[in-house]
Amino acid sequence: MPSPFAVAALPQQRLPLAERFAVTRRFTETLTGPLSAEDCIVQSMPDASPTKWHLGHTTWFFEEFVLAPRGEARYDDRFAFLFNSYYNLVGDRQPRPKRGMLTRPGLGEVMAYRDVVTERVEKLLRAGKLDDEARRIVEIGVNHEQQHQELLLTDIKHALSQNPLLPAYQEESAQAAGAAAAAGGAPDMQWLEHDEGLFEIGADPEDGFCYDCEGPRHRAHVAPFALASRPVTNAEYVRFMADGGYERADLWLDLGWAAVQHELWRAPMYWRRDGDRWMRFTLAGEREVDPAAPVSHISSFEADAYARWAGARLPTEQEWEIVCADEPVEGNFAEAGALDPVAASGADLQPAGASGAGLQPAGDGSALVQVFGDVWEWTRSHFSPYPGYSAEPGPLGEYNGKFMCNQFVLRGGSCATPASHVRASYRNFFHPGARWQFAGLRLAKDL
Repeated sequence: MPSPFAVAALPQQRLPLAERFAVTRRFTETLTGPLSAEDCIVQSMPDASPTKWHLGHTTWFFEEFVLAPRGEARYDDRFAFLFNSYYNLVGDRQPRPKRGMLTRPGLGEVMAYRDVVTERVEKLLRAGKLDDEARRIVEIGVNHEQQHQELLLTDIKHALSQNPLLPAYQEESAQAAGAAAAAGGAPDMQWLEHDEGLFEIGADPEDGFCYDCEGPRHRAHVAPFALASRPVTNAEYVRFMADGGYERADLWLDLGWAAVQHELWRAPMYWRRDGDRWMRFTLAGEREVDPAAPVSHISSFEADAYARWAGARLPTEQEWEIVCADEPVEGNFAEAGALDPVAASGADLQPAGASGAGLQPAGDGSALVQVFGDVWEWTRSHFSPYPGYSAEPGPLGEYNGKFMCNQFVLRGGSCATPASHVRASYRNFFHPGARWQFAGLRLAKDL
């Protein structure tokens, strides 16, 4: 059966802006469909936000940056305080760890707020009453809302995992994941070798929407390296665990080892030992770990420790982009409805050498697998500015640049990412100890 989340995916970027706006707003509401009003208010940890807050914040963005500057009356002046996130130049806000305290306004009123703002923005778009700058901000807002669609899923997963009943977000995701997993085990991992050289990376705005932190396009030098043909699987990660991976200080960065000791990490987030089986909580409820699926919900510290144990390392973001730049953006994204990483199938295979110049297969049958979707892939690169980067002036300049400190870059998108939101130049970023996102790893090594 088709996913209940099926919407225009990659073709969405070619739709007129008014239609992209409408599709994105509807998809957010589709994602809330399986949730009760009680589900929508829960904040299970300071890093996560309630679903109701995501609904209000993504609405406030359009009201604050599109409607208010054009003289439109605000729906409720108090909402600017309740639903601002981190825009200091706009004003004060509800503290992030206390977003779950917002029992009022109720979910119905937040949805009414969404309806009013959506209608007003759609009316301006369809009447052609927004200038180029306003349309640019609407496009930023659409992509911003797609980020919150993924956060909505990962945040509610964490919230439901804290319920002793381990309730499912939706049963359909279990069916989709089961069908995908039945396609077969993971292909053998191959090493794809790449030549040394100077290569261009970064987004070109003429190719379509990109965030400011993805540019400017520039040249990067890489030494000879090899990239693994696929992400690390659950079965491979279990072998790391069985070999004392969480007990060996020599495998860990100092802050990572401190996190292992303090947080008592012994397995990826959401895993539980049940006799001789490993179980994991998913958006379809608790399920047995699929050995062939990519490992997920691991921190950068865990990814780095696994890479050391395997005699390899994490790739730099430059290496990842050079290899993956020309690969088709296809994979297991949010619209598929699995909402969990699944084992690669034959349809996922891309011929080695199809993308970056100098890429060579390390043996017959090598292929790039699951470059996009399933799991975000940790890199060893700090989230820092590219040469020539400068944040734009004004409040929207607070969107990316001010977070270029103590965070690491992830690439490729996940099973919770909207398909039209991802591209090879996309730089996701999180603190190295973050585990609640669908984050895994792909190995690299020096040649």
